[in-house]
Amino acid sequence: MKLTNSIFKCYLVLIALSAQSLIAQETNETEALVTDRPDATEASSTVGKGVLQFETGGLYTSFEENNIQSEEYTYNTMLIRYGLLENLEFRLGWNFVEGVTKIDGSKLDNVTSGLTPLLLGVKLDIAEEDGLMPEMALIGHVFPVFSASTDYRPEYTGVDFRFSLSHTLSEKSSLGYNIGAQWGNDSPEAAAIYTLAYGYSITDKWGLYAEVYGDLPEDSSANHYWDAGFTYLACKDLQFDVYFGTSITEGQDLLVGLGASFRILPTPKNL
Repeated sequence: MKLTNSIFKCYLVLIALSAQSLIAQETNETEALVTDRPDATEASSTVGKGVLQFETGGLYTSFEENNIQSEEYTYNTMLIRYGLLENLEFRLGWNFVEGVTKIDGSKLDNVTSGLTPLLLGVKLDIAEEDGLMPEMALIGHVFPVFSASTDYRPEYTGVDFRFSLSHTLSEKSSLGYNIGAQWGNDSPEAAAIYTLAYGYSITDKWGLYAEVYGDLPEDSSANHYWDAGFTYLACKDLQFDVYFGTSITEGQDLLVGLGASFRILPTPKNL
């Protein structure tokens, strides 16, 4: 899949905006960047009071059935996280998506494009890791109908919540998992959601992960997926990622994506 110039321009702008801050803060005694991307498993920690964190990317998915191929190009998966308190963050996100349908390789004219519903939410730290007790956070989101473009406006307002937990397995590896529920996708029925991700630090800069995740609707068939990828920590405040995956059940033949995350730390006077 050939990525569009729009995605590269987006990343270049984001990196340019943060470059001055990253250089100034490189000597700060701060922990390395922890992000909620690229996997479906949300991190079990908040960004910290006064920290502004941006996580964005682009991805491509496809699914073919009976010679009809559905493709989606997501040009922006922006998530903005801001630390209201040391253990509480505000979350704002949006996706810009283009959908294409092909029959026997011929592209149809009914291309869809626009914003999916905004993500508005919070994450709250609940507990720190202590022996067998995992680190834990609670995350909740609402997806207002009015915030979406016409092509992606659902009938119902979406809501989800999840508990995010993680265990340190060794100096180089960790296990993270989410459990929760969601309401949305043009249906009032609830669906249980789960994720399970294993992460490993190859070096101080390079990491990899593998993950399974899915949802189990009340009155429909369950959907199960897997993905895997790599992260590169350019500095304490800037990380790049690339990943790929597919579905275990029917629904997705290919998922490919890449992204970047960076944070802006508060100045000492604002702490």
